Amino acid sequence: MTRYSWGADEHLFVELAEEMSLQANFRTMAIVTKLRERRPDGLLDICPANASYQVRFDPDVLKPADLESLCVDIEMEVGDAHAFELETRIVEVPVLYDDPWTNETQKRFRDRHQDPNSTDLEYAARINGFADKEQFIEAHCGSPWFASMVGFVAGLPFLYQMVPRERQLEVPKYIRPRTDTPALTIGHGGCFGCIYSVRGAGGYQMFGITPVEIYDPARGDVFFKAGDIVKFTRITRERYDELRAAPSRLRSVPVTFSLAEFEPDPDAYNARLLEALG
Repeated sequence: MTRYSWGADEHLFVELAEEMSLQANFRTMAIVTKLRERRPDGLLDICPANASYQVRFDPDVLKPADLESLCVDIEMEVGDAHAFELETRIVEVPVLYDDPWTNETQKRFRDRHQDPNSTDLEYAARINGFADKEQFIEAHCGSPWFASMVGFVAGLPFLYQMVPRERQLEVPKYIRPRTDTPALTIGHGGCFGCIYSVRGAGGYQMFGITPVEIYDPARGDVFFKAGDIVKFTRITRERYDELRAAPSRLRSVPVTFSLAEFEPDPDAYNARLLEALG
């Protein structure tokens, strides 16, 4: 049951589901896309999240009742979003797994971890039923991830693995948060992956690091957008050093994503999506 609630005089918050799922997030993306297309005067900003979205508006221009009515109409039109196709892009993110920087950070905070005697990768592999961390890494970079939202920290994408729920990788966050996490760390907590956009505190398990910047605070440049599809690609230390020495943007190609075509056979659909990267 969708919940509509108000934040002071300028915000409408719409919660489409209590539980995160690709279906709930895709409905959010469909509604937000259509709301942007019809953008009435007075609608200032639209922010999608995992299973909800928030709208900022000018109540002197756009009446709250009219805004809510428009959102309800779009929600009814969208339905389960199976008729909606999202114009988006696949982004290739190079990752140095088991890197020295996150490993050093892990050692400094083992007293806050569920298993002080193993690394985050080893722990994640064991609780997900893999024989070793190599098998876990293969599963982590073997399927694409959907950027369900961007935020919490500026530029940080939350990533939802595009596999059947029973195959999703899941790990708990640290028992107590760290006071330090290297920038560009590939993290994971619960069912969500992420890329730490800046150095700072954090509680997600740390699996590796990417050499390519995703956020420039000086210019306010945020690379990721909600709805992006991410493909992690494993790289060597040598390749990592090359990419750090010659900074560049992440490689991306435009694609169309359809939930209706994805659901019957996610693996086959993912394989076709990833062909776009060549």
